[in-house]
Amino acid sequence: MTVTGSPSSFLSPAERAAGGRNARRRSPRSSHGRLEAGPGRFDPVEVVERQSATRVPELVPIRYGRMLESPFRFYRGAAAIMAADLGSAPDTGLRVQLCGDAHLLNFRLLASPERHLVFDINDFDETLAGPFEWDVKRLAASIAIAGRANGFGTAEQDDAVATCVRAYRRRMREFAGMRVLDIWYAQDDADRLQELMAASMTKEARRRTAQATAKARTRTHLQALAKLTAVTDEGRRIAPDPPLITPLRDLLAGSSAQDQEKEVRGVLEGYARSLSSERRHLLRHYRMVDVARKVVGVGSVGTRCWIALLLGRDDDDPLLLQAKEAQESVLAAHTEGIRYDNEGRRVVAGQRLIQTTSDILLGWTHAVGLDGRERDFYVRQLRDWKGIARPETMDPGLLRLFARLCGASLARAHARSGDPVAIAAYLGGSDRFDRALTGFAQGYADRNQRDFEALGAAASSGRIRTAVL
Repeated sequence: MTVTGSPSSFLSPAERAAGGRNARRRSPRSSHGRLEAGPGRFDPVEVVERQSATRVPELVPIRYGRMLESPFRFYRGAAAIMAADLGSAPDTGLRVQLCGDAHLLNFRLLASPERHLVFDINDFDETLAGPFEWDVKRLAASIAIAGRANGFGTAEQDDAVATCVRAYRRRMREFAGMRVLDIWYAQDDADRLQELMAASMTKEARRRTAQATAKARTRTHLQALAKLTAVTDEGRRIAPDPPLITPLRDLLAGSSAQDQEKEVRGVLEGYARSLSSERRHLLRHYRMVDVARKVVGVGSVGTRCWIALLLGRDDDDPLLLQAKEAQESVLAAHTEGIRYDNEGRRVVAGQRLIQTTSDILLGWTHAVGLDGRERDFYVRQLRDWKGIARPETMDPGLLRLFARLCGASLARAHARSGDPVAIAAYLGGSDRFDRALTGFAQGYADRNQRDFEALGAAASSGRIRTAVL
């Protein structure tokens, strides 16, 4: 039996390494620094508009408004644009399970089922099998764009990008020498990360890292309960904050609301069937009391997303679940691989493959909406021990340190799903790939700026409509 991204047969480590080095003929390491786009490049605004056509119409202006807040926010919403750019260029053929949207803000502190705080990837909407370097390039470009947003010089941006790619390359070489199970069990425990990097951190960086870790431990489902719900005459219910959070009772009226609630209940009932038996047992201890539509993220704005409030023993025993629509990955048109009959299942399968610690209530389902269309969803807990980075507050040293963490974490994710021996051999021991990606990051940051300006021009001309919240 073989798995996508793993060696196609049981080759020796030497044979796998030879395969990795041979990939340099197909895609030399130095070639990754080139960014070619002639006059025939696609219209980036049209790519974004095609995505918007499948989304909730009244929420699309919010998406555009968020993307136009800054080049970095635009980049967060432009995964489809970058996928089209990457898909048109030669690749290494060394496949892994890609995150698909590996920018800086999709790495964060998370809680493991054992209640340990770990550092890992946390967004899998676009996950799909593909060439390993696509994730590395998306991460590298995000670092350069974040550095520009902070006013850092080119040398400081390049230093952070090179640090990230070097961390990826060196850790992949470590994984190449490890046993399979040791790779699978490898984990970036937050406390251990602080110990390992204490020597390279300033006193201020150590303080802020400790502060972020402590804050993440406070971001529990109980904190979400206090923030997102209120006690009413009917009991605890989701608090409205339209249009970002709109309870179902306010979204529709009369029989339409009842039909919509029935649909959401159907989503949750179908989702429960995707869980293992002991987790279905856990879920049976809760009853659903309220549902609301929630606007999420930047690139995801406009996709159908519901939050459901479930209660166990009483009003102070909550469970908040998020059911988010899963559409086709932006990578699907540009790479071959396993195709799923349910996009929610694709998201869950990808997450479980490359994330060391997944939500115990992660699952998927599909439902037929009031418009008669069948849609896929994945479901997870809304919040549980999550620490989110704030690149805009980082100085060059802290950005470099965070970039190092992200690069090493991405290597761990790729080593689980791909062939670390082949990838490590391709990357080699020199900094050739690191330097190439530094050039790529600067070139793509320039392109991202032009695309951002193109979307702004579309808004000014009336081609698209924006809303600022």
